[in-house]
Amino acid sequence: MAGILIIAHAPLASALKECVAHIYGGLPARIGVIDVLPDSDPAQVVAFAHSEIERLREENGTLVLTDMFGATPANIASRLAALPGVRVLAGVNLPMLVRGVCYRACDLDTLVDKALAGAAKGVHAIAPMSASAGAGKPAVETECVAPGVPVIAPAAADTAPAAATNPGVSVAGPGGPVR
Repeated sequence: MAGILIIAHAPLASALKECVAHIYGGLPARIGVIDVLPDSDPAQVVAFAHSEIERLREENGTLVLTDMFGATPANIASRLAALPGVRVLAGVNLPMLVRGVCYRACDLDTLVDKALAGAAKGVHAIAPMSASAGAGKPAVETECVAPGVPVIAPAAADTAPAAATNPGVSVAGPGGPVR
């Protein structure tokens, strides 16, 4: 199983980790986070990231996910890309992370492909409900918002699945904010 390290602007990395814990009813093993604060020293964060890579590394490597290409967390993450068995992806979103968790047993290149596909497939424009559509019927959007981005009409309120909750799930451990 590949380890996963999330490096992002604070508090996004920790928030994504908490979302995964919520979805899975607990935190899967070998997921670490580094929340980069505005006053973080990049050299210290890079050193901490190297230690996290070693802690999280599994037989098939480590996947590093970062938020915005070109920003400080991504620049820090890019310094890890040259390490053996490490792949770095920018533009992390929750679908990318969930896909990464689901396919951690795959080889690292397949894991990268699956995580990227999850990120792309998780992005949609959602059309508003139309008054003319009637109660319980979604509006139909015929224009393309952006090439390749599907428009999804919201489901009727009575057919939407209820959100699962996991009261009492507590996430703690190494990889918290770096100061």
